[in-house]
Amino acid sequence: MLIKTKHFGEVEIDEDKIIEFNNGILGFEDCRLYTLLFDNEKGDRADVYWLQSLDEPTLAIPVMSPFLLMADYIPEIEDELLQPLGELTDENIIILVSLTVPSDITQISMNLKAPFIINSDTRRGSQVVVENPDYEVKYYCYDKLQEYKAAKGGV
Repeated sequence: MLIKTKHFGEVEIDEDKIIEFNNGILGFEDCRLYTLLFDNEKGDRADVYWLQSLDEPTLAIPVMSPFLLMADYIPEIEDELLQPLGELTDENIIILVSLTVPSDITQISMNLKAPFIINSDTRRGSQVVVENPDYEVKYYCYDKLQEYKAAKGGV
C-alpha cells in the first residue's frame, strides 16, 4: 500500500503494518489508521519512531518506548479501556509515549500520562490516560536521553 506523508514523502507499507485506533487518538479522533515509520539509515532498530496517520498525511507523532529511559514505568490502566485491543501478553503488547521536541532540544519531553498501547497480534491500538499521579504530561528527559545514548555508544 502506498501512503503519502509530510516527512517521508510517499512510502510503501505492508497491509499488516497498519494499526487501527478505533477511537482515534487524543485531539485527532477522526484519524483511526496509523503505521510506525522510522528514519534509520544504519539498518539497526530505531529508538524513535513516527506514529504516522494514514488518514492525514501531515499527522506524524514522534514516539518511543518509555522503557528505554524509565525501566520502572508501569502505567495503571483500567482493564475495560484495553479490552477492545484483544488479549494482551508480554509478547504482544507495545507501549509507546509521544515526544515533544522543541527548538531547544534540552527541553525534550515524553508524555507519560497518555501512552499508546498497541496489541501487535491484532494490530489494534488505543491512547489512554493513566491513573498514576506521578506520571507527567511533560516529563523532561534530555539528561536521561543523553545517558542512554552514552551507554549505547552513541553521541
